[in-house]
Amino acid sequence: MATLSNRGSLNGGTHRAGYFKRESKKQIFLLVVSALLIIYGLIFYYYPLFGWITAFQNFVPADGYFGSEFVGLDKFKFMFQDETFLQVIRNTIVLGILGLVASTVTAIAFALILNEVRLQLAKKAVQTISYLPHFLSWIVVTGIVRDILASDGIVNEIMLGLGIVDQAKNFWSDTHWFWAIVTLAQVWKETGWNAIIYLAAITSIDPALYEAAEMDGSGRWGKVRYITLPSLRPTIMILLLINIGNVLNVGFEIPYLLGNDVIRSVSQTIDIWILKWGISQFDFSMGTAAGIFKSLVSILLVVLANQIAKATGDERLF
Repeated sequence: MATLSNRGSLNGGTHRAGYFKRESKKQIFLLVVSALLIIYGLIFYYYPLFGWITAFQNFVPADGYFGSEFVGLDKFKFMFQDETFLQVIRNTIVLGILGLVASTVTAIAFALILNEVRLQLAKKAVQTISYLPHFLSWIVVTGIVRDILASDGIVNEIMLGLGIVDQAKNFWSDTHWFWAIVTLAQVWKETGWNAIIYLAAITSIDPALYEAAEMDGSGRWGKVRYITLPSLRPTIMILLLINIGNVLNVGFEIPYLLGNDVIRSVSQTIDIWILKWGISQFDFSMGTAAGIFKSLVSILLVVLANQIAKATGDERLF
């Protein structure tokens, strides 16, 4: 009996090995592509992380990683003792939160409104026009925004014509307007594009639910409130979890192109601060330290948001 059992085990192992070999030959192309992608990720995503060591050094390119002086956490201490950096963190967080909330709300609202349009031709035309700005460069968009809000721009012309103001307003010297201008520019550029995924999620909702709601006397708002929005909740949560890690990634172009020295106190972000210290002043260690801080905060935000979603029973990333 023991011999038969051993033979069965050997035959089973041989059979599994043969099956694995046959399947490997069938999927050799996928295995090769997967291996190439793994190698690509290791080279371009993980190997550069070795450069983080410069945040703990007085890095000098001529001396290299191993010849530069090790200074521990001195760069991080300097950052958090610098009032400008604390101001920069505030600006980045505020712009990130405003952009996240505004883009999410407007994309959902736009998708709901567009879904109610019955004329397919009009619906497709509006959708196409709405996501075209996504393909414009931020240089073009900020140029348009500057022209619109210039002293002789259309906004000032309208306000002067309606008697709202007595003289043209200089939006680019008033710190109170900058965050709103950046947020509105982001909404105009990305709402149509961001709404695509919500429209796709709406089309997957079972039509029978709407028919049942209509039989129960629900109008359009009732269907949106009790069927569409609850059905969109998993999609909304997943996108929020993904995007919340990008709160500090406000972007370099918008604040840099729309900001100036007069409103620097509200326009400078972490990325601009890194440019100032890491490149303009050749303090690569300081720039790396700021980048590490931004990455760690982003990871913490994703993990925290994921745990909150897990506790409330919503969709989560892991």
